[in-house]
Amino acid sequence: MHVFVTGGTGGTGTIGTAVVAELLAHDHTVTALARSQGSADALTAAGARPLRGGLADLDVLRAGARDADGVVSLAFSRDYGSTESVEAGMAEEEAAATALSEELVGSDRPLVTVSGTPWVAGRAATEEDPLPLDGPVARRAQTVTAVLALAERGVRSAAVRMPRTVHADGRGGFAGLLTDAARASGVAGYPGDGTQRWPAVHAADAASLFRLVLEGAPAGTAWHAVADEGDAVRDIAAVIGRRLGLPVRSLPVEDFGPFGPVFALDQPASSARTREALGWTPTHPGLLEDLERLGA
Repeated sequence: MHVFVTGGTGGTGTIGTAVVAELLAHDHTVTALARSQGSADALTAAGARPLRGGLADLDVLRAGARDADGVVSLAFSRDYGSTESVEAGMAEEEAAATALSEELVGSDRPLVTVSGTPWVAGRAATEEDPLPLDGPVARRAQTVTAVLALAERGVRSAAVRMPRTVHADGRGGFAGLLTDAARASGVAGYPGDGTQRWPAVHAADAASLFRLVLEGAPAGTAWHAVADEGDAVRDIAAVIGRRLGLPVRSLPVEDFGPFGPVFALDQPASSARTREALGWTPTHPGLLEDLERLGA
């Protein structure tokens, strides 16, 4: 299969590079969006074909989807500095999803998009739980819901729901944001009492799930890339503090910027259905073990 990937390398977190590598290792060919020459060079070195452009270049996205047998959409703005920047990133993602969708309607080709695991009061979220259509990142849920609805228009659309931390070599995800904040402030902090749980997955394990979903998941389905059902945030902060030689303590939710309310949620998630239906088995280190790779 020839696959068009957005968010395949360079500045987009840990998942894109892992997905490109996974696809290439399983005899797929890849064209990936490249925002810079450095990203293009990295893709070429990996064995993929770069397509220069950014997520806002809708004609470029349409061209990439038009020439592909399937699409994996991973790109999202990493500007988390303010509520306004997060909202702008969600609007950009929505426009990009619409552009990609336009090229796939009626083709029965796969479109795999990314979202987060939902929050469910009192228990771990499952694949059957709907994404919440309110709250600080509701627009992302609305975009994913629209993509899944393309199953009625001849697109084999599917969503891989990612946990709050996708990690590799001690970096990435919300745990990575806690690490960055700790380095900046001199305190390994966590909101509230720290008993809230965050699910996590190693990037390489998540990448294998994206491939499985691309290759054969039914249209209109959602899957959970969850290896660790939920680590307590204070345990995450404790490893960060120990590895960086910093004190560990609770901080006000407001200190964590626009994601403070999300950071404060208890949000465990299960992947039992995903593992059973798709044969997905995570094999890489869990988050707390991986954070031991952090260096001061």
